[in-house]
Amino acid sequence: MASDLAPAESAYVIWTRRLVTALAVGMSLFHLYIAYFGPPNAFILRSSHLGIALVLVYLSIPGVLKRRKGGPGIFDWLMVGASLAAAAYPIIEQHYFNTRMAYVGPVSQTDLFFGVLMMVVILEATRRTIGLILPVTALLFLGYQLLFTSINPIRLVEYQYMTTDAIFGIPIQVSATYVVLFVVFGALCERMGVGKLFMDFSLALTGHTAGGPAKVAVVSSGIFGSISGSATANVMTTGAFTIPLMKRIGYRPSFAGSVEAVASTGGQIMPPIMGAAAFVMAEFLGVSYLTVATFAILPALLYYFAVFIAVHLEARKQGMKGLPKADLPRLGEVMKERGHLFGPLVVIIGTLLYGYSAPFAALLGILSIVPLALLRKSTRQEVTLHKIIDGLAAGAINALVVAMACATAGIVIGVIAQTGLGLTFTGIVRALAADSLLLALILTMIAGIILGMGMPTTPAYIVQVALLVPAMVKLGVQVEAAHLFVLYFAILSAITPPVAIAVFAACGIARSPIWETSMVAVRLALTGYIIPFMFVFGPSLLMIGHWTTVVITAITAFAGVALLSIGLQGYLFGRMTWVPRLLFIAAAFTLIKPGVVTDVAGISLAAAGIVVDYLYRRAAGPSIEPEAAERAEMPSGGK
Repeated sequence: MASDLAPAESAYVIWTRRLVTALAVGMSLFHLYIAYFGPPNAFILRSSHLGIALVLVYLSIPGVLKRRKGGPGIFDWLMVGASLAAAAYPIIEQHYFNTRMAYVGPVSQTDLFFGVLMMVVILEATRRTIGLILPVTALLFLGYQLLFTSINPIRLVEYQYMTTDAIFGIPIQVSATYVVLFVVFGALCERMGVGKLFMDFSLALTGHTAGGPAKVAVVSSGIFGSISGSATANVMTTGAFTIPLMKRIGYRPSFAGSVEAVASTGGQIMPPIMGAAAFVMAEFLGVSYLTVATFAILPALLYYFAVFIAVHLEARKQGMKGLPKADLPRLGEVMKERGHLFGPLVVIIGTLLYGYSAPFAALLGILSIVPLALLRKSTRQEVTLHKIIDGLAAGAINALVVAMACATAGIVIGVIAQTGLGLTFTGIVRALAADSLLLALILTMIAGIILGMGMPTTPAYIVQVALLVPAMVKLGVQVEAAHLFVLYFAILSAITPPVAIAVFAACGIARSPIWETSMVAVRLALTGYIIPFMFVFGPSLLMIGHWTTVVITAITAFAGVALLSIGLQGYLFGRMTWVPRLLFIAAAFTLIKPGVVTDVAGISLAAAGIVVDYLYRRAAGPSIEPEAAERAEMPSGGK
């Protein structure tokens, strides 16, 4: 009998998989249609987007009680039906939803039933896609509202489900109008060979230099990460190639894994595309996405410059060489054969510069991928109907994490807005900081990292905007700097122990100890933890202000970042003692803070560091061989 059932079971799994693919492709095409013709009524768009996403989650991600032979079980299908019903109700009753007055109109039993049902299916779907942390966070906020406030539970459900301020608020709107399109763009690019272009381009550019594979990781992860918008996905994509290369030339496994984790994490702050949270920020600030990208460009370049300098100095310390030029692709040949695949990025950037919306720019970028891939024989073979369908389906599936995160974050935002918890938290931060901006920023940094641990960047950023940004603004921080400040620490939580998700992914490839790799990652990314303080105290780093101020601030910031890397790595012309290292670190911190006095002090300290290092090296004589000494101190596993 078992043999008789096996073919039916197999047919069921195949049928379900085809259904998921069809729904995912349909979801991508639906959002492409919306990007061209414009969004419909808010409830229609957001309910449709959320409903399709919920169905895909329950059909593609098994629950606890999954079928023995695979495929969705009875419980999964019940959740599919519940998701469709909860999402369809606002669409069917859109006139009622649009015309009723919140807190005034009555709430029917039907409204309550579907409202509670929607929250249940969202929390379970989020648990399946992300894990327990975010759903538990939402439940804690809901529990606070139910147990410690006087707000009627009926009004809680009304606010969550029947307004555009909670579940159907800004987060899910961004997911429906921006995120899906850019995730589809990234999935199609990957399948058309753009990932190979990024890797070959990085190898040709930096592979032959000292520590070449580490620099390849920095460059390729920065480029690819700006499209993928996910640190973990970036690690798993580029790290599978770069981490073994780094280990092959002599980098310790922990260093190789940390380089990839840090470089991949920075992709979420690197224009032109960045991560999903950047689109949410544009909505919160009421500015275009291009404006947000402009704010982010200099801090992102500082971040990658610091990582690049760090891996270069580490390579020099260990006496490493690059990969043989004969084994590397030539830059001219790479650009000739695949350079046209940069075209979709150029289309997106050009469309944004012409003043069109980000969804329309993403649409044109998507539509340009296939025609551009067909231009040359070397990439024409990548264009098949199967790959196009696979890219559209993968884009929708990859967007499910963001959709569920945004929906659950909407629940949290609803509680904060309805209870006034944000104002309470603002008061607590101000009381603890005693009106000291620096102390308030440090508290905000710690809270931001804790809130972001184990949570995707987008919901971590959204929660911080509601809880932390108002306190920063009240203490005098420019609103743009406040938003970018909390975004940075939501992102950096991916490499901050003890819950460093991006590092965990890299350790799996590098086969390195998690804690050791996390500590190295923090050291490599230390500048990233300092950059937010830099643009809070000097908003010109966000391209705000007169261009001369922006240029001077940028020059001193890059100098400060370079000096900090030198001091932390302990290497310039050779291995340094602690005295010049401390001088370089002190110089870095003075240059990082804008101002003529601090700039002069920083230059003086840097000059003193160079002189002290030179005098020590001269006094020590030729017996000091930094590279040889460093290699001798390396563990046996480092080679």
